[in-house]
Amino acid sequence: MAMEVEEEEEVMVTPGEVLGKSSTLIPGRGAYVAPHNNTVYASLTGRRTIIPPSPDSPDQRSTVEVTGHKAHGAVPEPGSIVIARVTKVMTKMAIADIMCVGSKSVREKFSGVIRQQDVRATEIDKVDMHLSFRPGDIVKALVLSLGDARAYYLSTAKNELGVVSAESMAGATMVPISWTEMQCPSTGQIEQRKVAKVGGL
Repeated sequence: MAMEVEEEEEVMVTPGEVLGKSSTLIPGRGAYVAPHNNTVYASLTGRRTIIPPSPDSPDQRSTVEVTGHKAHGAVPEPGSIVIARVTKVMTKMAIADIMCVGSKSVREKFSGVIRQQDVRATEIDKVDMHLSFRPGDIVKALVLSLGDARAYYLSTAKNELGVVSAESMAGATMVPISWTEMQCPSTGQIEQRKVAKVGGL
């Protein structure tokens, strides 16, 4: 199997892997710097590329990029809106799999964490995670930051964020009837959720 010379020099990295120090490297696409230790990390799985500075650049650090190995799939970044499926709900947080960033589907597995304090903007201390989300719910959320263990911290604290699609206990797609309730069309049963504001509400 003939390989190009460049291929042999490829270094594959995974999210959270150390790429170097920010004193010598500038994080490009697919990389970020952690301010507390000035270390540059990879934010996705892919090929590490070091781009030397141009001779006339005032900053003579090289730029490090991580290129996703399946073209450029969407990558969650702080400030982006994502669509995620809730997989687990606990007392203080909900875990979700990020499916889309904006309108683009992701090609890698990204996990998101919605912490109790990030569910809504008011009465934060009274949030009951089990009355806000259920496993299987589809939520629209804002990416706050890259959290621990390669999971992104997500927020649903704005009116337009929260559950956009949910199945009732009976397996029907529920209809939102208020900002905190969704109703099963087949049984009429009302379930509590942190509902995303839609046109009709």
